[in-house]
Amino acid sequence: MTTDASDDWKQWHELRTESVSAPYGPLALTGTHWLEDYPEGQLPDIPGSWVADGDVVVLTAAEADGLTVDGEPFSGEVRLAADPGPVTAARVALGERRLVVLVREGSWGVRDFDPDAEARHRFQGIEATPYDPRWSVPGRFTPYGEDRTVRVENADGRERGLGLGGELAFTLDGQKLSLQVTVEGDGSLWAVFADTTSGESSYRFRFLRPAAPDAEGRTTVDLNRALLPPCAFADHFICPFPPPGNRLAVAIPAGERNLL
Repeated sequence: MTTDASDDWKQWHELRTESVSAPYGPLALTGTHWLEDYPEGQLPDIPGSWVADGDVVVLTAAEADGLTVDGEPFSGEVRLAADPGPVTAARVALGERRLVVLVREGSWGVRDFDPDAEARHRFQGIEATPYDPRWSVPGRFTPYGEDRTVRVENADGRERGLGLGGELAFTLDGQKLSLQVTVEGDGSLWAVFADTTSGESSYRFRFLRPAAPDAEGRTTVDLNRALLPPCAFADHFICPFPPPGNRLAVAIPAGERNLL
């Protein structure tokens, strides 16, 4: 059983490394530009005019700007909603670059993904601790009576709301621990946490994504699969910091730790 789990972890780690280093993976993000910071509509190193207008962004460009929309050369004006899918499905492109429209709490922005980003060329891998069964333990999820939102600082220095759906309790080396978690659309859980290795031998905080609990709230807390957040790969992500209670007073030298 342990051998199978170890093999599964190795495959997971390999796939994870491939994913983050893909042409439009997190290493390719070279900028997140909030339109409110550029009231004249001119974004750094991005042609065209980008202006928020209610529930859309209005892009105005000339043919000479070299932009494409939906794969076709673009000139004129187009109204853009937030891109919901993968980076490769972004409607606007500039050569190989993909310009992703996003909105956070009413603030509109444009993310610039460039396969030729310096971070992709520098990437040498993810430092991760090999699988150890002691870090995979049973957990029990208890939903809150209603969804809660707490304000937490984000990696870009701004404070934003983080939705929380319940508490995930587990025992590690005889010590009872718990994390406040978000419930994703597919029922799986998402936790932002730190431990006593954070900022020392591990990145300053990490993510954990346990599987959807069963009808009795049971799931597995596998810290071997602790993840580096996107902002570990590019400074332009706005990852939330751990909410209250999610800074654990134990060392968890497991899972992804840092970039190599």
